[in-house]
Amino acid sequence: MDRLPALFVSHGSPMFAVEPGLAGPQLAALGRAWPRPRAVLVLSPHWITRGLRVATAARPETIHDFGGFPPALYRIQYPAPGAPEVAQEALALLRAAGWEAQEDAQRGLDHGAWVPVRHLYPDADVPVLQVSMPHTLTGASAVALGRALAPLAATGVLLVGSGSITHNLADLNRWEDVAPLPYAQDFVAWARDAVTRHDGAALAAWEAAPHAQRAHPTPEHYLPLPFAFGAGDAQAPARVIDGGMTYGALAMDAYVFGKK
Repeated sequence: MDRLPALFVSHGSPMFAVEPGLAGPQLAALGRAWPRPRAVLVLSPHWITRGLRVATAARPETIHDFGGFPPALYRIQYPAPGAPEVAQEALALLRAAGWEAQEDAQRGLDHGAWVPVRHLYPDADVPVLQVSMPHTLTGASAVALGRALAPLAATGVLLVGSGSITHNLADLNRWEDVAPLPYAQDFVAWARDAVTRHDGAALAAWEAAPHAQRAHPTPEHYLPLPFAFGAGDAQAPARVIDGGMTYGALAMDAYVFGKK
């Protein structure tokens, strides 16, 4: 199998599971166009740990790690199998790269994983596993984490960083169809430029970007982007998937790092 690309996806609000907007159909198209992966490995900001862990469960549960949403959202199950063999390969790669990675046999799939992967593979027939986000992760170490796992892409594993290209919940307008806030547009434009230029240094040093602190008051939803960059093919072009802007400030872009 040819090397799969790496993917950054903005998973947005949990309502993305039932409100696909612009981004959902485009992710579904990727899932149909790409070769079927052996597994999908996801880094999500909704599993932050001391140290680094890799989920090894054979049948991960669907975690509804959110509150205050319609009851129908909590009834959704995404019963994809886990990928214990891929987890062991990931652990070996991480340890060889100097990461003190540990197994976690209990962890299921949080909404940062199952919501976007459900758009990619709606039949839940592709194995899914997660790697945790160490609480000390930075832009530079996120790139390094992606690079440590990048060899899996050549074995048919789709590496996904699931976050949000902007994530200031205090600025969201959930009740009206409002125009995007200018600062969010500026940050998105910066990210698109850095991605298409393959500017890993800029993506790692994201704090210097326009309106970085307002776009990301805390970094955890940004860090899956440099992870996906590190996991991708540095010699291949990167592609922007315009997912639009929801609630005035929550951008839904996805970025493909690879040839497909």
